[in-house]
Amino acid sequence: MGPKDIEAQCMTEPTPSPCLSHQIVLPFEQTAPVVFASPHSGQNYSADLLSLSALDPLTLRRSEDAFVDELFAAAPGAGAPLIKALFPRVFLDANREPFELDPTMFAEPLPAHVNANSPRVAAGLGTIARVVASGEDIYRRKLRLAEATERIATHYTPYHNSLTALLDKTMARFGGVLLIDCHSMPSIGGPMDSDPGLKRVDIVLGDCHGTSCAPAITDYARNALVALGYVVRRNNPYAGGYTTRHYGRPNHAHHALQIEINRALYMDEDRIRHNARFPVVQQHIGELISALTRIAPAMLTRC
Repeated sequence: MGPKDIEAQCMTEPTPSPCLSHQIVLPFEQTAPVVFASPHSGQNYSADLLSLSALDPLTLRRSEDAFVDELFAAAPGAGAPLIKALFPRVFLDANREPFELDPTMFAEPLPAHVNANSPRVAAGLGTIARVVASGEDIYRRKLRLAEATERIATHYTPYHNSLTALLDKTMARFGGVLLIDCHSMPSIGGPMDSDPGLKRVDIVLGDCHGTSCAPAITDYARNALVALGYVVRRNNPYAGGYTTRHYGRPNHAHHALQIEINRALYMDEDRIRHNARFPVVQQHIGELISALTRIAPAMLTRC
């Protein structure tokens, strides 16, 4: 049976209602101990955001994990929930701590609870990014702290509250849970990356070097992808972000695995459009989803 879209957390424009944050698509019955999340594929670029930005919409979109939610759309039909952020990554990054903020972006001093010294902040890619992936500044002016606080309260917190609830329900039902955090990566490392100018493999699996997901489960995912013909690497250049570090606790049967798909496989990176191979890659990701949702709960608990 196909998925049932049960919770639209964000109304599309135009609407007088406040835009919340995300959408959850549940299966008719959850039959697998797996939850899929797409935190960077949101495309709701508000007029307010565009007016604040010094960049054109296409440049902003190049920081987006475009179409990743479409690639993983088969998850509910395979018995696993899918949560997807509707806000764009340049507006707010759900794969960061809630308050990783760059003091140079703000008109007033930041409070003590802000993490202003993380490597992500130093790169300009905190919870609210200072730059896009190509290194260009996003904003025309300094932001007010109240603007950041509002974004976190109305978008970040609801997204993570819902993700936590999905994981808790899955854990309670199956005794273990696997979170697949779904991403895409530019085909060539950018100036803000650890591999500038280098061509990338097809898919990178990030398990925080074995600390967020049991190696046997990462092996399982890798083998499924290699069988489909993909070149797969672990933890390089992406070992996993806040989501994998925060939710991955293998010793407690909570596993979190980040998947990064090379964008050149399925899209035109310059124009942000599907390319001719999109249907093939989508089918292959569907086969990966089928493999992951066949994982027995016992495998999650004994790793």
